[in-house]
Amino acid sequence: MSSFILAIDQGTTSSRAILFDRQGQIVAIAQQELPQHFPRDGWLEHDPEDIWDSVIATCKEVLVKANVSALQVDGIGITNQRETTLVWDKATGQPVYNAIVWQDRRTAERCQSFRDQGYTEDVQAKTGLLIDPYFSATKLAWILDNVEGARGRAERGELAFGTVDSFLIWRLTGGKQHVTDATNASRTALFNIHTQQWDESLLTMFNVPGNMLPEVKDSSDDFGVMEADWLGEPLPIAGVAGDQQAALVGQACFQPGMGKSTYGTGCFMIVNTGESPALSRNRLLTTIGYRLNGKPTYAMEGSIFVAGATVQWLRDGLNLFADAAETEALAEKTRSGHSVYLVPAFTGLGAPHWDPKARGAILGLTRDTGIAEIVAAGLQAVCYQTRDLQHCMNDDMDVTPGNLRVDGGMVKNNWVMQFLADMLNVQVDRPTILETTALGAAYLAGLRLGWYETLEEIEQLWRCEKSFTAMIQEDTREQLYQGWLDAVSRVRST
Repeated sequence: MSSFILAIDQGTTSSRAILFDRQGQIVAIAQQELPQHFPRDGWLEHDPEDIWDSVIATCKEVLVKANVSALQVDGIGITNQRETTLVWDKATGQPVYNAIVWQDRRTAERCQSFRDQGYTEDVQAKTGLLIDPYFSATKLAWILDNVEGARGRAERGELAFGTVDSFLIWRLTGGKQHVTDATNASRTALFNIHTQQWDESLLTMFNVPGNMLPEVKDSSDDFGVMEADWLGEPLPIAGVAGDQQAALVGQACFQPGMGKSTYGTGCFMIVNTGESPALSRNRLLTTIGYRLNGKPTYAMEGSIFVAGATVQWLRDGLNLFADAAETEALAEKTRSGHSVYLVPAFTGLGAPHWDPKARGAILGLTRDTGIAEIVAAGLQAVCYQTRDLQHCMNDDMDVTPGNLRVDGGMVKNNWVMQFLADMLNVQVDRPTILETTALGAAYLAGLRLGWYETLEEIEQLWRCEKSFTAMIQEDTREQLYQGWLDAVSRVRST
């Protein structure tokens, strides 16, 4: 009887369940969109019950689609939207507030206060992160300070904190496991990436009770057992990683200098830096790429808050097209030197600017500007932002990788991938399996379950579907990019 691994991919805009075989091939996919809640300008929340219900529903659906019994599933891997913050009652498992999503900017003033007090260097030295609303710590403190009675309950040991993986594992195991993995822990701004421990001084600084925090495990580890109530059989949870680190594993970027860029709701470029953390001089992030057998592998990351979400806005907010698949044909209609730039700073700007108060704009409009030019500008913005990250990484790492592995929904668009190669002037490699986030979670689970003995075995499974190389002249590239930098300068708050 064939055996499979079930990967749960709980993302920002949807939850997916994907069934993989031992060769890393997709057997079936189930997906459910996740409602987005915007209580105020710059705020974004998810209902934790929507997250939970969508995960269970897609897990059940994918088994039906594949005509596979839970008896044929060897185990589960989980990957999740990172930094999104939940607090729940340890006795009942009921959340005390909605999940505050990573894109949420409500703690911008609090973060500025910490920066003004001179905490930036200490936080970066310990966590590899900057002080920004993006990370979990200030979101958690906000819940404790703004939900009636929450701080007192937390101090009495009644409440649990976790990122989405922790919340799901708690529910799946019937409250038996309050755990996370090192990659997710490294995104909270409470975890010391050098000592691999929750940091007492950071807990004090952010005013977070330590008894709320989950146990931190390797990315490939024993995370408990999913109770039989959910799929009919008890299943071991054997692999967990935040979505971008999971994609690093799914893209088999196991050697220092190898990097991948994921184009989902946001865009995230991560480069493996090996056994030693590299501190950025350009406001990029130092993070844990994965941790196996107690040994962390570090990575450098640039985070762009809005990538595929731009396409979603152009579709749903402006109604410029009905389906994202139409964007390729629209972009192909534009002349290469059109003057339109779209800066998608809907929730501020991420790396390397870290400007939470910046807001989006469309610039360079002329009388002949139409839907095609605006759509093309939205797609190009993703490529320009990746160029921003590439410039910083090359400076920080003193290395220029010759190629970049890409994944995520946007990379299906050949026009975007060609423009990306044109902007970066490196080879862009698109793999045969684009669901690399879920694939990484499956690989991590497979390592724990004995499907794979070494990372080299996983590396051999990676396949390239199509490569893109630059087709424009250097002066054209620089002219286009300088136009982007000028557009960004016009939306900056400082």
